[in-house]
Amino acid sequence: MAEVPGPPATSQLLIGLARLGQAVRMEAWRNAGPHNLSPLQADIVTLLQGKPHPIRQGEIVSALASTPPTVSDAVKVLRKKELLAASRDPGDARALLLGLTDAGREEAERLRGESETLSGAVAALSQEDFAAMLRGTATLMRELQDRKAIPISQMCLTCRFFAPRAHPEDPERPHHCNFVDAPFGDAELRVTCPDHEPKDV
Repeated sequence: MAEVPGPPATSQLLIGLARLGQAVRMEAWRNAGPHNLSPLQADIVTLLQGKPHPIRQGEIVSALASTPPTVSDAVKVLRKKELLAASRDPGDARALLLGLTDAGREEAERLRGESETLSGAVAALSQEDFAAMLRGTATLMRELQDRKAIPISQMCLTCRFFAPRAHPEDPERPHHCNFVDAPFGDAELRVTCPDHEPKDV
């Protein structure tokens, strides 16, 4: 039996993921908005929107898996665009805390809107394919986090409230979230959640 041509299956998956990442990044450039944000600048604005209080620049570096000089340059531009405000850390006068200005919060709200191109592509998936893809994405993220290849994300798989396969009798909603005390399925897995609390190691 002849083999199917092309790179092996693992390479095919990795190439596919790279192409999807490329599409997301290209869409981010198209969504630069009135402030002409780069994808990294947009990521910083979005990250800060999800924080209850200003954070240090080092936390941004860690959360976005970037480098201090790259984040520093992006922060300088965002401050110049008056989207970020800096204040001294009361615990360390040498350190700056970064938070969104009113204009930054408005931009963060704009960025929350989903891309019609990307959401339209996702809508083409069947419910079963969507659930399988979200489950696979969460599993890959967990593995990469364990290997310290990507930053820790506030996802179900690392949350103390997540009880996997707690309802084996219900294949549609086998998991349980103890935070809201409700069963849910793979299509509702979260790769980021504001109520996440890490499991005890």
